[in-house]
Amino acid sequence: MNTFIESELYIETNSTNRVVVLVKHIAMKLNNKANSIIKNHMYLSVGAGLIPLPLVDFVAVSGIQLDMINKLAELYEKDFEKNQAKAIVSALGGAGLARLAAGMTKAVPVIGSVLGGVTMSVLSGASTYAVGEVFKNHFAEGGSLNDLNIEKFKAFYNEKFEQGKAMAKDMESEHKANEEADSSDVVDAEFEEAIVESRSETEDKIEQLKELAKLKEDKVITEAEFKKMKKELLG
Repeated sequence: MNTFIESELYIETNSTNRVVVLVKHIAMKLNNKANSIIKNHMYLSVGAGLIPLPLVDFVAVSGIQLDMINKLAELYEKDFEKNQAKAIVSALGGAGLARLAAGMTKAVPVIGSVLGGVTMSVLSGASTYAVGEVFKNHFAEGGSLNDLNIEKFKAFYNEKFEQGKAMAKDMESEHKANEEADSSDVVDAEFEEAIVESRSETEDKIEQLKELAKLKEDKVITEAEFKKMKKELLG
């Protein structure tokens, strides 16, 4: 039995109104959990779309979408079959998948560049969002992989695909901001390390100069030798 349902069984069911409230409450909790699954996988897809290698980004997004469908199936207690899910996604995607595939034909330097004003990462995220919404709604209606009507959901998929673009753009900006922050942290760390290293080298040279001065003072080395060694030490 679904864990969400188990957690609500304490509610008495001798009232029709109570049953209705219980069913709506469970449906809402399932929907919220499904939305979280979709959002997380959408974010991963946007990140995968930023990978600057042909084919790798497309394969990564496909794997992310299949994992999302599997988790949605577990949530709604439906059977999952990888090849069957893959076939449904391909049939549903149509234009969306064609745009993703078009991104694979680009040369490495321009991966992630604009495709009709939309980047590869945005298309990846939008596609994942649309796929997730289709399966969420189908499973919530009691459907399974075996009875998903492609024609019924194609228009719905396209609608969600367009909605997903705006969401994916925000996620893309977030990804890039995080990358810049990480890069800045690395630069700061390297700069601090360079300062410490430079300070250490300076202190070492000062100590060596003191030793040379002491040797000259003790007449172990001549003035000329002192000047020569000092010049070499200071570069």
